[in-house]
Order: sequence, then C-alpha cells, then structure tokens
Amino acid sequence: MSLWFDQCVTEQDQGTVQALTVHPAFAVGLRLTAGVLWLSNVGWKVPPDFGRSAERCSGLCRFVEEGADRGVLAPWAWLMDNVVSPQLAVFGYLTLLTEFTLVVLLLSGLLTRAAALLGAAQSAAIGLSVANAEGEWYWSYLLMIALHIAVFAMAAGRFYGVDALLRQRPDLPRLVRWAT
Repeated sequence: MSLWFDQCVTEQDQGTVQALTVHPAFAVGLRLTAGVLWLSNVGWKVPPDFGRSAERCSGLCRFVEEGADRGVLAPWAWLMDNVVSPQLAVFGYLTLLTEFTLVVLLLSGLLTRAAALLGAAQSAAIGLSVANAEGEWYWSYLLMIALHIAVFAMAAGRFYGVDALLRQRPDLPRLVRWAT
C-alpha cells in the first residue's frame, strides 16, 4: 500500500478482481490544484475592456488576437477573429464567469465532475487559441486537460467536498448525482 493508491481485492463469483482506488488526499490535492490554477488566472481578465485600449491590446485581448493570428486550427482562428474579437467584452465576461465558477466549484468540491468537464473544455479552448503563440508551451494545455480528466475520473469532490454531503441524500436527482 502506498500513500497515493490503495489496492483493494474483492471476491466475486468468477474469481478475484483487483481494483486500484485512489487515496483521498491525492484526489483532494488534484482538485485543489485545479481550483488554484483557475484562481491564479482570473486576475488578468480585467473588465470592462479586458485589455483593449486605443493604444494597445494586452491581457485577454492579446490572447484573443494571438488566437486569431496563430490559432491551432483555421476555423478556430476565424472564430476568434470574426466572432470573439469584435465582441471581446461579452466573451471576456463569459470567460471571467466561467473561470470564477470553476474556482468556486473545484475549491468547494461542489458538482466536481461537471466542473472537471467544464475545466477540460475551457483548457482546450485556451489551448486552441494560444498554443501556437510565441512563448507558450502547448503541453501546459494538454496537462491542464489531463488534470481535469483525472479530477473527473476520481470524482474528487466526494472526498472532503460538498459533493460528499450531497451524495448522502437518497432523493438526489440522477443528473446531480452524476455531476458529483
């Protein structure tokens, strides 16, 4: 047995099945890491202009422009240039709301599996926008996606999170039960 994983052996009709279960501290650590990661990145998305001014483009504006100029996929670059950039304030507020929601859900352990999927999708969107930008390391976005998949697979909110309390209710709706 290790600090991170415990090996469980269960008897079944057809023999012995071995399963690997995660140590709660490991699941909580990954969940909190993901939450802090998003928290550390909401600070530079500053409303109301999100970095766009008459003189320059910084912050979120710069990353949108990078996505338009050097997007990973041509259709994504077109979307960034023709839809997101002209409506930067709208998409800026949506981005800020999404990432702040991820912070709250992941740090509290509430609806953690749903938050993990949202985090993986947001990480993919960011990666498609800036992975080709100068000074960016595309592996960081792949690692962010992997982190969120791990949080999802471990249902990390069930360990020392609000999800653990929610799942004690027998009348919990199926969709909420899945999201926890």
